[in-house]
Amino acid sequence: MRPVFTAAILSMFFISCNKDNGTIAPIPAPTTMYFPPIGTDDWETVTPQSLGWDVAKLDEAVAYAGTKNTYGLIILYKGRIVTEQYWNGWNKNTVYYIASAGKSVTAFLAGIAQQEGQLNINNKTSDYLGTGWTTAPLAKENLITVRHQLTMTTGLEYNVPDDNCLTPACLTYKTDAGTSWYYYNAPYRLLQNVIANATSTNYNTYTKIKLADKIGMKNFTWYNYILWLNSRDMARFGLLTLNKGNWNGNQIMTDQSYFTAMTNTSQNLNNSYGYLWWLNGKASFMVPGATFVIPGMLNPAAPPDMISALGKGDKKIYVIPSKDLVVIRHGDDTGDAVLGPSSFDNAFWTKLMLAVK
Repeated sequence: MRPVFTAAILSMFFISCNKDNGTIAPIPAPTTMYFPPIGTDDWETVTPQSLGWDVAKLDEAVAYAGTKNTYGLIILYKGRIVTEQYWNGWNKNTVYYIASAGKSVTAFLAGIAQQEGQLNINNKTSDYLGTGWTTAPLAKENLITVRHQLTMTTGLEYNVPDDNCLTPACLTYKTDAGTSWYYYNAPYRLLQNVIANATSTNYNTYTKIKLADKIGMKNFTWYNYILWLNSRDMARFGLLTLNKGNWNGNQIMTDQSYFTAMTNTSQNLNNSYGYLWWLNGKASFMVPGATFVIPGMLNPAAPPDMISALGKGDKKIYVIPSKDLVVIRHGDDTGDAVLGPSSFDNAFWTKLMLAVK
């Protein structure tokens, strides 16, 4: 185990002396948002004591994560590190795939391409991939828009041997676009091709220019449609999302109507799904691999306004605007072996909310 910042250790350093009575007083909680500088490893910290958090409960939540194949855990408050810890030989520079949590990054990039006039998510997908990208009847293929790719509602047949197959022979008609929700990888992966074609830019290059360089994500790559990041770069993207696409005064996502649509219910089939983002606090939800609706919140233990980028192996970017929090969990599967939401989400947040005030 290689702890970097723990609540107990931080509390020993971020205190000040009251000169009038000699007592020790915590540094006040920050009131402004902080953005780590680009091009350095500098990152301000804040103590849980100054936030009024329960340190013992926080340490319990961190320790629990460490027992569940978590290799990187970061908690930010208003952009500052409250705790940062690594296990399994990891450190702040360790790069690992983030699986489907990268879908939420693609959703952001689609918004950038649209605000720059190179993409319209209401246009049919064949405008960017060409006619015949599926083997569906042409009239049915023409029903599929980029928005359907963003919302998992293309209507393409998902009972296929390989749900990552992108050839037209693998993409067949099941139902009309917009009439069913199913977590299907192939149409999502083709969304990356849509953005690349619409912008006439390699997808890695587009990500670098339009996102990574602007917020200081220094260790990233898309490999076979999957994004690889270190935990701190995940945290940077989470902080950008917490601030609605603004990075230290630079409004990267100028189209706020798109941002609002991306982070709210996007269709009437799965209330807990936006544009490739998972939404808490809704009346019901669906999960990958299932076609039925489950009543209740996606994560009852977490704040209702939490939005999440979730990936296989429990890769997590949690963003909670009401608490000014970003929480990153990086590593391997915690036990459920599912693609998105897992039992870890509720168990971890049950513990963390006992600490957070």
